[in-house]
Amino acid sequence: MKNEKLSNRLTQVGAFVPQDAVLLDVGSDHAYLPIHLIKSGRISQAIAGEVVKGPYESAVANVQAAGLQNQITVRLANGLAAFDSAVDGVTTVTIAGMGGHLIAEILEDGRDKLDHVSTLILQPNNGERHLRQWLQAHDFMISDEKILAENDKIYEIIVARHGKQANLTEAELCFGPYLLQEKSAVFLDKWQAELAVNQAILANIPASAQQKQAEFSAKIAKIKEILNVSQ
Repeated sequence: MKNEKLSNRLTQVGAFVPQDAVLLDVGSDHAYLPIHLIKSGRISQAIAGEVVKGPYESAVANVQAAGLQNQITVRLANGLAAFDSAVDGVTTVTIAGMGGHLIAEILEDGRDKLDHVSTLILQPNNGERHLRQWLQAHDFMISDEKILAENDKIYEIIVARHGKQANLTEAELCFGPYLLQEKSAVFLDKWQAELAVNQAILANIPASAQQKQAEFSAKIAKIKEILNVSQ
């Protein structure tokens, strides 16, 4: 496997993995991320978990081709079932490229295994608010975030660790506490596009659907407030 196969999105996910962590990469697909992290010297041990047989077989083949069978274990398993908390010593979990609701479901299903996992690095494709809400409800503190654009798509990365933080405001849940502070160009691009989409939907809601109109009007007002747009 050549390094160019690792997308910028996964490279950024990998940049949050602590030095010398024992990694579980859930939904590892081709095992690109653990292979990259071991080859770059960031980590020395990883588990690549995959629930679908085809990607699992691809991950096995890639690990073998890289000669890393002694450092990366590939397991056919659903979510956090890919590791044994009493044996594997996993300290960091990465879950990338899934919806936020599914990521929260994976974490919930394996919540009893997270006591000794110090870092969660999550890259939801959508449903970021729901995922932040789950983290807050289960005493995970968001410690960092990143937003990036790649191939005409915008991705958010959420890093969380054990800890009780002050309740996030509604704006922080929706937009991200760190992303909201930074308001990068990519962040502004994302929410300007979301504003346009919601305005188009509102324009097509019939006058009789007042509850629906109110719902989208509230969304639009929230986005405008963040973007400092008055009209």
